[in-house]
Amino acid sequence: MKSSRNASPLFFIAMLILILGSCRGPSHLGERVNEPFSGSKYQSNNRFFRAVGKGESQRDNIARGRADMEAKTLLAGQVETNMRNVSDDYIAQTQNLDGSDVAEKFQSLSRQVINTRIADLRKIGEEKYYNGEQYTVFIAYEIRKNAMFRFMKKQARTDKSIDAQTLKAIEEILDAQIAASEGD
Repeated sequence: MKSSRNASPLFFIAMLILILGSCRGPSHLGERVNEPFSGSKYQSNNRFFRAVGKGESQRDNIARGRADMEAKTLLAGQVETNMRNVSDDYIAQTQNLDGSDVAEKFQSLSRQVINTRIADLRKIGEEKYYNGEQYTVFIAYEIRKNAMFRFMKKQARTDKSIDAQTLKAIEEILDAQIAASEGD
């Protein structure tokens, strides 16, 4: 009996060591990899929309095209999401009776701008790697927010389908966004 009392604490300690040893954290996920363009310098903020694309292929031009397309798609998504949030906030704040019309025209304008040309698009980095079998390309782009908003304002003024009241609302929204992006 005496040996069973001594075995219990030893058994408990051995089990505790096994349990703690298996709870090492995220090591079961694998080793952390730092890819190019992964710092805060390459993330969107109050002044810039930023995105990084990654493309892989056995041919370098295809890998580059995939990275380019992914980065631009991410940027377009950010711009569209931002515009949707901005127009929703404007409508909520102003209690505008024609709010749904303003939101619809504003979102249509942002889609039109994105589909035709992303204003002030600048490549801020590109890196290419080859591992003997395939190419991996990383591309980073940025858009200065105030340039994008000014371009949208110009497009709104030339759009014949936007009436004067809706244009005024869109310009108010864009002016507020321009001021916010220049505030830093």
